[in-house]
Amino acid sequence: MPSTRASATTVEKKRPHISAQPFTWDNWHQHINWLNFFFVILIPLYGFIGAYFVPLHPYTALFAVFYYFNTGLGITAGYHRLWAHTSYKATRPLQLYLAAVGAGAVQGSIRWWSRGHRAHHRYTDTDKDPYSVKKGLAYSHLGWMILKQDPKRIGRADVVDLDQDAVVIWQHQNYLLSVTTMAFLFPALVCGLWGDMLGGLVYAGIIRGCFVQQATFCINSLAHWLGDQPFDDRNSPRDNWITALVTLGEGYHNYHHEFPSDYRNAIEWYQYDPTKWMISLWKQVGLAYDLKQFRQNEIEKGRVQQQQKKLDGRRAKLDWGTPLDQLPALSWDEYVTETKQNGKALVAIAGVVHDVTDFIKDHPGGKALISSAIGKDATAIFNGGVYDHSNAAHNLLSTMRVGVLTGGGEVEIWKNAMVDMVKDSAGKGIVRAGNQVTQVVLPHGSAVVA
Repeated sequence: MPSTRASATTVEKKRPHISAQPFTWDNWHQHINWLNFFFVILIPLYGFIGAYFVPLHPYTALFAVFYYFNTGLGITAGYHRLWAHTSYKATRPLQLYLAAVGAGAVQGSIRWWSRGHRAHHRYTDTDKDPYSVKKGLAYSHLGWMILKQDPKRIGRADVVDLDQDAVVIWQHQNYLLSVTTMAFLFPALVCGLWGDMLGGLVYAGIIRGCFVQQATFCINSLAHWLGDQPFDDRNSPRDNWITALVTLGEGYHNYHHEFPSDYRNAIEWYQYDPTKWMISLWKQVGLAYDLKQFRQNEIEKGRVQQQQKKLDGRRAKLDWGTPLDQLPALSWDEYVTETKQNGKALVAIAGVVHDVTDFIKDHPGGKALISSAIGKDATAIFNGGVYDHSNAAHNLLSTMRVGVLTGGGEVEIWKNAMVDMVKDSAGKGIVRAGNQVTQVVLPHGSAVVA
């Protein structure tokens, strides 16, 4: 008979991870990642309380802005573009600088951050995405950081290259020392040069770190929720210049998810991407090299495909008339009978029968001309015999289709043509300007009439 201790161990192994259990008064504290909660919530809270009692020195304010930019670069140019995506290579001095100021951003070690970000790209918007926006805007912004996640549910990511990087491993193994030194001690000591060590800790240290954190978190949340999708809309990433302003250029997220190994996020001259500019500058001075950049041809293909997809969506909302292969077939005699005996205002143009009853009174050329074509083959009249109608007129006419004529081979020809018709992304036929079936180069009569 198994021991009580063995049974308890078995139950413990079968118990689901805390993230899969509902919040209760008894277990809520188990859901919290207390280390992250301390660095992301409690310390910033202490900083804002301290700001009420500590005056802001002008020099400290300037240094806080300067250090915000540098620690921001530690994340954008370092953690993100250098280590997570290897979009360029950096010399050892640049690596040390980026690792140091990256620690000052208080967002975890390079290895931890990059591993999660690679999983995010590989499993975007799925349950394996560590900060999927599908779990809610608040979760993708902050919840994923302060709530425990089941490590078995996070998508796998290859970090072999990071495990072979001496700078990455040292910072990972000494992260608490690194973050304490660069996020709090260093700014306090610098501001101590003008006698404001406490102000340096509060403003250039804690509050500055809080702003860097929240700006970076916007990439996980707002950049997947607000903005345009000029390259692909199958997943949530979006381009937004507002997000780019606070994240040193990381806001062009739709482009980034399509071309993640590109050292740029912004590709237009007017787009704000100071991280790209700094990497280019480092290349000029010999600190960075092997900058990766996608070919413009590939970028334009993605842009054009997305534009076409949007056009297809607009096209699908329009009335292009009943497709030819869905129209009933009429003989010439049946067509004439419908007009003469049943009094329908039908007009045949290029073998397609149209009901113009409701349009006669609105015809720009007057009632007489359109009335004279009823029950006849009006192909020649419509295509230049009387007036060479515009593309808009042909498009309008297509909405009046009620049948097709047999006898001249039109039905068979159209059925064959439908096989080769250009289709949009929704599988529907595309009617180009000037390519309506009724718009023919040379006027012709019906084969039956001839």
